[in-house]
Amino acid sequence: MHRVIISGIGVEIPEASITNDELVESFNAWVDAENARLAGTGAELLQKSDSDFIVHASGIRKRHVIERAGILDPKRMAPRLPARPDDALSVQAEFGIAAARKAMAHAGIEPGDIDLVICSCSHLQRPYPAIAIEMQQALGTRGAAFDMGLGCSSAAAALHMAVNLVRSGGQKRVLVVTPEITTGHLNFRDRQTHFIFGDAAVSMVVEAVEGDDVRPGRFEVLDTRLWTQLSSNIRTNLGYLTRTAQDDPYMIDLEGNMIKQVGNKVFKEVTVAGHKFIVEFLAEHGLTPNGIRRFWLHQANARMNAMILKLAFGHEVGHDRAPMVLERLGNTAGAGAIIALSENHADMKPGDFGLLCAFGAGYSIGGALLRMS
Repeated sequence: MHRVIISGIGVEIPEASITNDELVESFNAWVDAENARLAGTGAELLQKSDSDFIVHASGIRKRHVIERAGILDPKRMAPRLPARPDDALSVQAEFGIAAARKAMAHAGIEPGDIDLVICSCSHLQRPYPAIAIEMQQALGTRGAAFDMGLGCSSAAAALHMAVNLVRSGGQKRVLVVTPEITTGHLNFRDRQTHFIFGDAAVSMVVEAVEGDDVRPGRFEVLDTRLWTQLSSNIRTNLGYLTRTAQDDPYMIDLEGNMIKQVGNKVFKEVTVAGHKFIVEFLAEHGLTPNGIRRFWLHQANARMNAMILKLAFGHEVGHDRAPMVLERLGNTAGAGAIIALSENHADMKPGDFGLLCAFGAGYSIGGALLRMS
């Protein structure tokens, strides 16, 4: 069985951003228009959003997005991404490739050194041909490529698969790419979720090393874990069968089938499950949370992360132990924990342990125990 390292990490964050105030202004303008239309009908009027409410509920102050004008237009409230011809690079492949090139440069390798590409994210632009195969073609990597997804645990799930393929000798070097264009699937007219997500793409190069030849400054992957349990508290029903439930299959109800969640249940249940997963995973390796130098957790909710860590440690821990990027990026789905890892590891010393852990719809949890070389 081979030793495995993460030899390269790449992050691509869109330049455009939206503050809470900007998002709330757009949402409330739409609410005013809707309430004027509903006035006198007996229908319940809509509630406005509020920047302070958003910060309290999530810890988010702004998010980066792949396109902002369409999102902030109260008459549209969705990104405006023009369709591309079939022979042009898709938006999602283009986004993922930007992160992938950075990861390969960080690893010091060429595309021809890669023998498998895994595209794993919470939402895919299309079912087929696979976005991963499109990226394989554009990058010039060898071997094969495929798509997969596990909600916000997608990058951790792909890392789990890549590590075990490389460890067993099935692959030599795997490129994991997580291009999250979550704003394209978000209902910006839903007060409970319109503020949550931002867009980002991340990538990792996972490869085998011979003997003790682990490159300094890279992470050896000691172990990975996945856990799932069915829950509809975070759910989307938008898919190719959506049209078959409509009276007119050519007029699809998008709004009722986009992301929805029961926030209070998600908070409670994922907090309990996340704490249990972390403590049990570490215990399998004779470790406790106190023996971990740094935690890179899923960037969904600041209060939830704080509670998970407080349960694990028995006391509150700060940014140095468990860095957050949520405040300025929003929830970037599968990308968030990898961004936290990329931005917060340079000060770690050889032998330091780190735990990457993501929580997602399903429910799902993915973890990787890392050691700095």
